[in-house]
Amino acid sequence: MRKIERPTYVLESVDNALRLQQMLRDGGALRIKDAARELDIAASTAHRLLAMLVYRGFAVQDEKRTYHPGPAMGAGPARQGWTKELTDRARPHMESLAMLCGETVNLVIRVGTQVRFLWSAESNRPLRVGDRQGQVLPAELTAGGRPLLAELPPDMLAQLYPDPSKQFLRELAAARKVGFALNVEQTEEGVAAFGVAVHDKAGTAVAALTVAVPMTRYRAHSRGPLVAQLKNTVRELEVDLAYSA
Repeated sequence: MRKIERPTYVLESVDNALRLQQMLRDGGALRIKDAARELDIAASTAHRLLAMLVYRGFAVQDEKRTYHPGPAMGAGPARQGWTKELTDRARPHMESLAMLCGETVNLVIRVGTQVRFLWSAESNRPLRVGDRQGQVLPAELTAGGRPLLAELPPDMLAQLYPDPSKQFLRELAAARKVGFALNVEQTEEGVAAFGVAVHDKAGTAVAALTVAVPMTRYRAHSRGPLVAQLKNTVRELEVDLAYSA
């Protein structure tokens, strides 16, 4: 096996972020002062690094301000080679929708009981939901995961969720009926999202587009044209995918 040597030119901030991931992975819990002492950096710098890990899903913070490994920490490769082509095809559609509705649009895929954010087209509004690319979240809680789960055969859904609650099954049934799903502050305080499944040429749900909105604009969007705009964008993307298959 080839010897692994320390690079000649080390990017300290990157190295520190990676070391924090290792500390979370191996220790399971981490406080800012402990991280700062271990890395020999200021507490404010450790806080900023941990905040970025939280933002990208590699860490979560509890009510005692202690950090723990996040859902992205244990996520292996998606092992789906078509995701780059899917992202390339989806980008122009997502950018157009972001401009049309003034909100951030995300492309997600489901891997088991998790969803992964492949790409984000950010809104240009001052108050907006930021880029979520690379995040990993529980599928059952997200606006993109629910419509994907709703289209699974019952036996496959039962394998993923052996003992689902009646509320969960009702939510999936509702998503199937209306053709979209909601996430109202279930994964992030102050943020809501609308999601619609994207189908391939065979009619199989392979991904989802979501529109993430600040809660201050959620009610206006729920009564406005956003869902119709989202569904129309998905139809256009599906046509594009069918021709490129």
